[in-house]
Amino acid sequence: MQQFNYPTTIYFGEGALKAAVTTIAKRGHRRLLLVTDESLSAMGVADSVAALFQEHGVETVLFDGVHPNPLEADVLAGAACYKAQHCDGIFSVGGGSPNDAAKVIAIAATHDEPLEKFEDCQGGDANVVHPLPAIYSAATTAGTGSEVGRSGLVTLARTGRKTIIFHPDLLPKIAILDPALTMGLPPEITASTGVDALSHNLEAYCARGFHPMADGIALQGIELVLDSLPRVMKDGGDVMHRSRMLLASAMGATAFQKGLGAAHSMSNALTAKFNMHHGTGIALVLPATLAFLERSVGLDTAERQRLETLQRLFQSYVRDEAPLSVLMHTFITSQGIPMGLEKQGVTLEHIDELSKIAFEDPTHAGNMLVLNQGDFVRLFRAALPGHIEQAVW
Repeated sequence: MQQFNYPTTIYFGEGALKAAVTTIAKRGHRRLLLVTDESLSAMGVADSVAALFQEHGVETVLFDGVHPNPLEADVLAGAACYKAQHCDGIFSVGGGSPNDAAKVIAIAATHDEPLEKFEDCQGGDANVVHPLPAIYSAATTAGTGSEVGRSGLVTLARTGRKTIIFHPDLLPKIAILDPALTMGLPPEITASTGVDALSHNLEAYCARGFHPMADGIALQGIELVLDSLPRVMKDGGDVMHRSRMLLASAMGATAFQKGLGAAHSMSNALTAKFNMHHGTGIALVLPATLAFLERSVGLDTAERQRLETLQRLFQSYVRDEAPLSVLMHTFITSQGIPMGLEKQGVTLEHIDELSKIAFEDPTHAGNMLVLNQGDFVRLFRAALPGHIEQAVW
């Protein structure tokens, strides 16, 4: 017997935001906490959303104090705002940071315990005992897929580490994938978030465990990114392929309920230590994690077949007969992302600390190969140079 779960209602395509606001307004909300970040607020995105709700008689209270990598302080401030303004629901608009923060705000606004009590790897979902406010999320990047996820990632003050806060009721009631919200993304953000979406699908497909539905979604998501990301990098106004990237992002977050892998634990360490953009961190380490799998003698026949399937898929788009890790490196660099951790200030002296953080991060639990801390040392060392073929293992 196997249990499968699928995510939420999705409004997709041009006009999705307006249609979703109309639906949400009919649900009886009187005042929503509008969660975003300062950048999107300055661009007028929050004002546009607020105006749409106002047309339907729903008030919004702006909270735009979310950092690029959400902090515990952000969440607590948002929860205080929610309670002080007597809100009855949460609408988040942004990339993974505002959408993740909104979920954890929902817990902090209804529970008095420290956020550490709700940590996923400690079974913290059992401590969510009060009803949570309804959450609605609109994506402005095609990367994390947080709008269809049941968890939020936040850096806790005591540990200084990214922590997963999970509960089934954190799944947004409506996820909004409107390409108009992604049209203004600069190329570097388009590229790094796109590689993040690619990594979710790829690591989910490679993850240990049995979830054929997730595998099918992941393969389709990978193909969407391989086809659409180069197109939107060439033409940022390509509505059709912006839409397809949003689908790929949501598909990746749907698929990774099966699990993720080493690249995510490594990126979480890099963002915690260097405040690096999550997608950039993923891009810099993903080829090394694939090379590690290719070099391993510990894979069984079925696992090797998965890597071969991915290699064939990449070869059809990258037009090269190279190993999967090299194909990944080629694809990432072709999106304009400069490779090499050294370019981000990472040196050999940082690797032991980064490896410890990555090993203690629970995200690699689903990795195709079980990893120890020494493996992470080798992986970080391999990601230091600018090309995987120059790696020192």
